[in-house]
Amino acid sequence: QVQLVESGGGLVQAGGSLRLSCAASGSVGPITSMGWYRQAPGKQRELVGTITRGGSTNIADSVKGRFTISIDNAKNTVYLQMSTLKPEDTAVYYCNVLNIWGRTSWGQGTQVTVSS
Repeated sequence: QVQLVESGGGLVQAGGSLRLSCAASGSVGPITSMGWYRQAPGKQRELVGTITRGGSTNIADSVKGRFTISIDNAKNTVYLQMSTLKPEDTAVYYCNVLNIWGRTSWGQGTQVTVSS
């Protein structure tokens, strides 16, 4: 069984910053990539960004230049540094991990609320 423990969500004013963390443990297997998705009320889940173990990133245009994703391979942990937050960034943020066998696992989600 895979455990993904997310932390760092909360309430912040527009223009502020937050840092999300997600640590993978259990039967996760060799990891190919980790990433973050988000889902706002009434909307579909969307990609925020992913990063491979080698450090290659894929960042959504909507957050490019404001959000940075990084990975600590030794700790199986992915981070999302969010800056210049906007009210439209309000969503539940989900951690995702993909292993070499194509298995995807999801975290329970952490709420990020940006007030105007």
